[in-house]
Amino acid sequence: MEAKKTVAIIHTSFVFVNVEPIIKQMFAEILPDVRVINIVDDTLLSDVIVAGEITPNAIQRMTNHVNSAEMAGVDLIFSACSSLGPALDVAKETAHVPVIKVDEAMAEQAVKLGPRIGVLATVPSTLPPTEQLILDTARRMNTEVTTVKSLAEGAFDLLMSGDREQHNERVLAAAQTLADSVDVIVLAQASMAYLAERVVQHVGKPVLSSPRLGVERVREVLEEQGLLKK
Repeated sequence: MEAKKTVAIIHTSFVFVNVEPIIKQMFAEILPDVRVINIVDDTLLSDVIVAGEITPNAIQRMTNHVNSAEMAGVDLIFSACSSLGPALDVAKETAHVPVIKVDEAMAEQAVKLGPRIGVLATVPSTLPPTEQLILDTARRMNTEVTTVKSLAEGAFDLLMSGDREQHNERVLAAAQTLADSVDVIVLAQASMAYLAERVVQHVGKPVLSSPRLGVERVREVLEEQGLLKK
């Protein structure tokens, strides 16, 4: 029997392991025959938030996780953290397998729906890398866009403490304020993905989240590599 193809998911907190299992659900739905390894550094995101920037230490830790995934013999590496995107860009330079960000495909879709793109986050450190990813994606696609950033302040801490209702209310309020000045809203963290349809109903604008688009991109890349049948 042929061995299952393996994907490593790099997590920078326990949010997608213990709190919001949407990425796990997406892999089970879209790639049921793929073996998943979870690599969790549960303080990496919090350390970046405290530092207010992606430090050399954070880049080195991300690089170590990519190397560890390769040592485990994976076929592809998937980063579940939007905040550490720039660190992953450095880490993947020496990788020998495909490395995919959770929000790459979402950024492409946002550029197609623009040109005014709202970026909504619950963690401050996620806003700059997500905005930069969208702008870089637009340049690559030869399209001009503008971005408007919004922070649902304190919402992520509420989610991690188990107060999902207050988290949701803060996200919806921030989305409503953002909606009047943009054509599409990007939920910059996968931890908000379960709210996407509710935000659409609340603001009447297209709303994008990353987990499904990200995992669909994983499948596309595995198929392109000849590792999965189309």
